[in-house]
Amino acid sequence: MISTLIRVRRKRILIDIDTQKDYLLAEGKACIRNHRRVLAHIRRVMAWARSEHIPIISTAEVYPNNNGESAIHYCIDGTEGQKKVRYTLLKDRVSLAADGNTDLPRDMLRRYRQVILHKRCVDPFDEPRIDRLLSELRASEFILVGTSLEGAVKMTALGLLQRGKKVTVVIDAVGSRDKKDAKLTLRKMETKGAKLVETKKIAGTSHLRCVGVCHCESCRGASRKAQIGAAKDN
Repeated sequence: MISTLIRVRRKRILIDIDTQKDYLLAEGKACIRNHRRVLAHIRRVMAWARSEHIPIISTAEVYPNNNGESAIHYCIDGTEGQKKVRYTLLKDRVSLAADGNTDLPRDMLRRYRQVILHKRCVDPFDEPRIDRLLSELRASEFILVGTSLEGAVKMTALGLLQRGKKVTVVIDAVGSRDKKDAKLTLRKMETKGAKLVETKKIAGTSHLRCVGVCHCESCRGASRKAQIGAAKDN
């Protein structure tokens, strides 16, 4: 039975949604508007999850390479942009392909600290394996970070809420494309029952400002300012 395979009683689960290079790095094919701020907070949340031994379920979009004929030009299978940002990866992990199956490894969340589920769509519940896992997984709280707020984050949150799950969205660790749409999405999720918090509420504060993966001028500038500030403090 599924409950014996993936039961995680009285625990929180971190849902890491599509934290991929095409979405979170300036050179990515579909970079979000607030990538530097979001990257810094995602890094903080991931560090907290590691230290607190919070199980992590990650989703990652992957689309086939049809010799450039596909209308989708980002997160293409085999490209650098489809890969996850490095600090969203744990060593003790397993990856499952988007193949239409619903099978899951036995004792999956006991054997691995991170489960990465590929999907060929925005809504994770359109993938049979992800639908099965998130629908039947027992946990006290699902904490959401990732991209994009108006897309996969919204669909994940609403899907979990519809299934009677307790959902917390870390609002400064989710990326968006349009500020107005982002506000409307947050309002809708809160109305449906989601709890909205900032990173410091669950993971505390950090003096780290360097995102460590993006080399655009904005991220490098923030890194230089942080280094100068640290030098003055010393």
